[in-house]
Amino acid sequence: MPLFGTDGVRGLANGPLTADLALTLAQATAVVLGQGRTAEARKAAGKRLTAVVARDPRVSGEFLSAAVEAGLASSGVDVLDAGVLPTPAAAFLIADMDADFGVMVSASHNPAPDNGIKIFARGGVKLPDVVEERIEHAMSGPKLQPTGAGVGRIRRFADAEDRYVVHLLGSMPHTLAGLHVVLDCAHGAASGVSPETFRDAGARVTVIGADPDGLNINDGVGSTHLDVLAAEVVRVGADVGIAHDGDADRCLAVDATGRVVDGDQIMAILAVSMKERGHLKDDTLVATVMSNLGLHRAMAAAGIRVVPTAVGDRYVLEAMNEGGYSLGGEQSGHVIMSEYATTGDGLLTGLHLVAEMARTGRSMAELASVMTVFPQVLINVRGVDRTRAAADEGVADAVAAVEAELGDSGRVLLRPSGTEEMVRVMVEAASEADAQRHAEVLAAVVRERLAL
Repeated sequence: MPLFGTDGVRGLANGPLTADLALTLAQATAVVLGQGRTAEARKAAGKRLTAVVARDPRVSGEFLSAAVEAGLASSGVDVLDAGVLPTPAAAFLIADMDADFGVMVSASHNPAPDNGIKIFARGGVKLPDVVEERIEHAMSGPKLQPTGAGVGRIRRFADAEDRYVVHLLGSMPHTLAGLHVVLDCAHGAASGVSPETFRDAGARVTVIGADPDGLNINDGVGSTHLDVLAAEVVRVGADVGIAHDGDADRCLAVDATGRVVDGDQIMAILAVSMKERGHLKDDTLVATVMSNLGLHRAMAAAGIRVVPTAVGDRYVLEAMNEGGYSLGGEQSGHVIMSEYATTGDGLLTGLHLVAEMARTGRSMAELASVMTVFPQVLINVRGVDRTRAAADEGVADAVAAVEAELGDSGRVLLRPSGTEEMVRVMVEAASEADAQRHAEVLAAVVRERLAL
């Protein structure tokens, strides 16, 4: 099985993901990413390569980031240790410091025992598959082993957070003065920087989930546990709630009544606003095939084209880069605003979402009403041959029958898993009952026709 998954290398810390693996991975990264034209020019000029390293607050991040930094420095790379910061902050700082690459140690929304290593290329962009494959291959090859003055240095990146905050505030289209925001930081990487930035932007801020101890990240709080945020928004009478995940590359929200505003609704709000202000390139939004039918309908009504991609923010980014588009994202809350970021940024998204409330004078519920969310049911059918899902005539006939019954009031999506023998059956319909009924019928057909 490949070492790299859909978002870096991830696993149980001190299980598959050891300090030795982190060190070797960092050494291989120095070999591969030290071969580009700019990197070679720097080395020819007698300069060492530079990398930014950051982490989320999980306890295992301490030894894993130390191992990454040791692997880089032993390969002749100077390291800027940014400490605990969100993943999008690391990506921004790589570009801001003109570093050759960077590493983020985080397992995002996963529980505390897990961890991960995400590698960014020059400019703070995610690596393409072919480069990840080269790094994995280089792990078993020769390493760079400079001596004396050729060894890299590790120094604290003292103003890393300040640079990121200034960048975020500089992107703001409107002050947040007069708005009361509850922030749920998931006991994660945004625990310090998010409250600071929202306050600097003018908001009154109530904070929950901002006491990381290395073990409580994502534990009952954050974007995967929105009930906690919803209850707090209602309790304190706030205007809106914003939830991050462990590494703060996601943003989900709740309105003043505690109702969830998901990534599709956030994208709809931002897309309409950006179009009105002339900031939506080619009046186009990029979204994955899992985005709700309601998003497509709302965008059509607003004169905005939707470009669909496979599931995964890397595919959203690829489509955005190919077309030069300015907004894209996922239902899960990964929202990419390419004018200001190279990856999903939960703080940036949250700031601009709340700024739209301030700009328009409308509540979050009013803004979210731009889109009607169709009930969506997802069933994971396990133990089936995913490779035959697209070609099986019986499955195709069943899908066609459901699509005919739904007409334009629903949607069907069958998606084979990329990593296990499983097919995901997703149905959207005008009612929850209809979506559930059709999804169960299709799941039964998939289970019968594709059983291993």
